[in-house]
Amino acid sequence: MRKFKKHTPEQIVVRLEKASKLSEAGKTNAEICRELQISEATLSRWRREYGTMSRAAARELKTLRKENDRLKRLLAEAELKKAAYKDLAEGKF
Repeated sequence: MRKFKKHTPEQIVVRLEKASKLSEAGKTNAEICRELQISEATLSRWRREYGTMSRAAARELKTLRKENDRLKRLLAEAELKKAAYKDLAEGKF
């Protein structure tokens, strides 16, 4: 079974820029995908998600996603502590 690669948003934007240059040169989607070594479904998904994004916006998206994950973990920990304190206050040991 083939191992999946994870591409950063910056790498995706760079590949999409290259794909747009290739399509302007008259290449088909199949030829573009062969050159970028990705499937047509992946290219379509990337165009839908990152199509108009610049490299700076991709970097910002990456940092925002990391920050969002960190905040979600902090919120989950706070909710656990709150539930534990509530159980303790009610006398459930």
